[in-house]
Amino acid sequence: MARRLDYYLERLVGDEQQTFHGAIHDFVDDAIAPRWLEWERDHQLIPDDAIAQMAEMGLFGVTVSEEYGGQGGSQLDLLLMGLALGYQSQSLAITPGAALSLGAKPLQLCGTEAQKTAHLPDLAAGERMFVFGLSEPGRGTDATNPQVTATRDGDDWIIRGEKCWSTNARWASHVIVHALTDPDGKSGHRSSCFIVPMESDGVHYQEMTGKDLWEQSSTGSIILDDVRVSKDDLLGDHNEGFRVMATSLNGGRLFIAALSLASLASALDKVREYAQEREIMGGPLGRYQRVQDVVLDMDIALEQGLTWLIDLCNRYDAGTLDRESAAKVKVECSRRASDLLTLAMEVCGGVACFDEFGLSRHHRDLFVCRVGEGSNFALKGFATRPLMPSITLD
Repeated sequence: MARRLDYYLERLVGDEQQTFHGAIHDFVDDAIAPRWLEWERDHQLIPDDAIAQMAEMGLFGVTVSEEYGGQGGSQLDLLLMGLALGYQSQSLAITPGAALSLGAKPLQLCGTEAQKTAHLPDLAAGERMFVFGLSEPGRGTDATNPQVTATRDGDDWIIRGEKCWSTNARWASHVIVHALTDPDGKSGHRSSCFIVPMESDGVHYQEMTGKDLWEQSSTGSIILDDVRVSKDDLLGDHNEGFRVMATSLNGGRLFIAALSLASLASALDKVREYAQEREIMGGPLGRYQRVQDVVLDMDIALEQGLTWLIDLCNRYDAGTLDRESAAKVKVECSRRASDLLTLAMEVCGGVACFDEFGLSRHHRDLFVCRVGEGSNFALKGFATRPLMPSITLD
């Protein structure tokens, strides 16, 4: 059965981008899908050879400019990659996705020419991977006040603290550390970002265990124990780390919305196929109105979400996307897909509980979309401010 996702993309993107999206789907179908269940049942991270295959396809350089060895693609190209990989698994999609949107992108947007020359070619080739050190054990939503500190020592900086929930930490060559550099500074102007090699003295990585969603994705804790970095490792301006973070997260939220729609698209195809094939009480399951309601609601949500998301991608590439719009599309796509996945599993009944069917994987992974790149509760708070500017919102 043809993918419903492809049906909508034919209307929304050009031929070249459709070809790009289709090539990644073919790669997943041929090289990844036959192996996925084994990795899942063995609780494996994505194997190095699969990451190398994605690197050979250029997936770690999709949005890196050609000047630095990348593909020179747009934000829309990145999201099309996310849709194609995420249709199989969000763990698969977030590996190159986070490497680009939270690894290479901050460097592209805020790095010096020397930093770009030193790192971007290897990042685009998949020979290195940057991880973004933002979340902390005692800080999540309140990211403007990191507990990790960076203090001056001559021309160097000494970094202390811990980052957690860092996607791709297992494969990272460097971590971009968001650290407090001016405790008395004005809100939004008291932190800075630093590029820290993972092999530096005092850097200790540990994979976070016990996670039962995004299982094939690496999620690490990174301890920074008096780590010394030079002034040349400062990413962006001093005390402007919040701007580096916020600029990067705008694109990241669009990518999370795309992952939500990828899971929704995969589930929609499963449900509509199952509803036509499953015989119950003398006829196909899909003849019941309640089942039809679920299938149609999933289809409407997919079409609406894709149309909205692609419009925002174009605005992102034009430099006109505001934080509120990125937050809203992430909130709505993640919660709508999550709610509908629950109904999809009810439609399919007991078979939906089996890993081979695939719905339970997407249902679990969608929780990350609700809390990743800023929790939905927090994002709804600041997205509401322009609607009622005369009052202070908690």
